[in-house]
Amino acid sequence: MELKEKITGLIITFNEEKNIQEIIDNFSICDEIIVVDSFSSDQTVEIAKQNLKVKVIQHRFEDFTKQRNIALDAATNDWVLFLDGDERIPTDLQKEIIEELNKSDKKEAYYFYRKFYFAGKPIHFSGTQNDKNFRLFRRSKCRYVADKKVHETLIVKGTTGILKNKLLHYSFDNFEQFKKKMLYYGLLKGSELADKGKKYSIITHWSKVAFKFIKTYFLKLGFLDGVNGLKISYLQSVYVDETYRNLKNKKESV
Repeated sequence: MELKEKITGLIITFNEEKNIQEIIDNFSICDEIIVVDSFSSDQTVEIAKQNLKVKVIQHRFEDFTKQRNIALDAATNDWVLFLDGDERIPTDLQKEIIEELNKSDKKEAYYFYRKFYFAGKPIHFSGTQNDKNFRLFRRSKCRYVADKKVHETLIVKGTTGILKNKLLHYSFDNFEQFKKKMLYYGLLKGSELADKGKKYSIITHWSKVAFKFIKTYFLKLGFLDGVNGLKISYLQSVYVDETYRNLKNKKESV
């Protein structure tokens, strides 16, 4: 089926040489691809530049939101498809994207549900069952909120929809990779809270750490994912712990 709309594929990268070609291949329905790279030290940029559709922009990383908005500003098409390096579009989802964009009554933005994999094994619960993100939208109607350093939030001026088929999310290859990312996200989130004037409280700190584990493992049925559910629940609480540790450090250094 032919896509009637022109669409730009967007991705932000840092040391994604193992993923970059596959993700570019996933943008096969796009007529241009923008890669915003934060000065990778591997072969990410070199591999990306071998593809004729690709334009590479290198920009020093400040936070995820700024990198995403830089990518949006670089696109020449109104419709954009934004993917992370660990996300893949299966055939049924690609067909649905084309069908949706060929409609006359399109929405301004579309949520994608994601199917999670941890260390190559599917995750069915642990909070992932409700996970969805905007991945397809009109950039003239959408913008990422500037004060979010992590867990970016897209503001949409107009109607939204949800696609039925799921995006595949190969989130983490192993425990240490997952932990490293959670610690980094906690660093960014702590800085975000400090910038917003959030006060540190030891009671808030540890109550939120405990509740995050309880919520993920019990309320979000993480225990049904077995050992991986336990690992995910623990690492989600590590993220919250690191967030408040960094908030405390920021306040003490003022």
